[in-house]
Amino acid sequence: MFRFAYNTNGLAHHRPLDALRLLAEMGYEGVALTPDAGFLDPFEVSRGELLEARRWSDDLGLNLSLETGARFLLDARVKHRPNLMDPEPAARKRRVEFLLRCLAQAHLLGADVLSLWAGSEEQGQTLDGDALDVGRAEELMERLAKGLVPVIERGRELGVRVAFEPEPGMFIERPSGYGRLVKYMGSDGDGLGLCLDVGHLVVTGDLPVEREIARWGDQLIHVHLDDAVGGTHEHLMFGQGELDLPATLKALIDVGYQGLAAVELSRDSHRGPTAASLALGKLREALRA
Repeated sequence: MFRFAYNTNGLAHHRPLDALRLLAEMGYEGVALTPDAGFLDPFEVSRGELLEARRWSDDLGLNLSLETGARFLLDARVKHRPNLMDPEPAARKRRVEFLLRCLAQAHLLGADVLSLWAGSEEQGQTLDGDALDVGRAEELMERLAKGLVPVIERGRELGVRVAFEPEPGMFIERPSGYGRLVKYMGSDGDGLGLCLDVGHLVVTGDLPVEREIARWGDQLIHVHLDDAVGGTHEHLMFGQGELDLPATLKALIDVGYQGLAAVELSRDSHRGPTAASLALGKLREALRA
């Protein structure tokens, strides 16, 4: 069965090794590491520090994934910039170089999945938006595909699978957009798996969640768990939103998903240990329901 994990963007005030030990002691079987300023920063962390984190995770029996959603790591003023949808080629290149650096980091850590997203188009247009004409959609899709190709190729060389996450408000915000992207890329997109955030499905109205899990089960290589309310992109503790958690977990079991299912509560770092413990309790309860 899948293994419950916790994303370190919800433990932003903890040292990496402290976070690993804390989560293992709680009973988590995996950790979704988000490299960030002060936390395994890809531009500052040493090889020795990464290998030490790998030794700790191995000793603690933790499986790892690497998440690339740090908010201000590349630009101190603008969240999630630059990204793969940036109009400037040099800016897109910087994001690609960051992702390649993260792949190398994932390889050293022994993480077998790296998750990423498209980023926002400069005018906020989305692939499914009514204002996006066919020509513009193809132009933007090509921009994204060109950025992804070297990342997918390098991931294949390193044995790290690349998982694409639809993100509300970004150019690709729904699972159907991921499907269109993979079709557009053809053989260049071979190996690009899906990271499905179940809370995002609530936000974008891709419901019921269990139907979407069944639809995309064959492409699913990473999962994020959180609750949410329709139309509002805010990660909530289970029970505070509209997610049917027991049905969601059952659907993951039904499709035979065996990867990490990582709780993502990035706004709860101020109460990180409490939130992580509470979330795991709710997940275990939902499995018994």
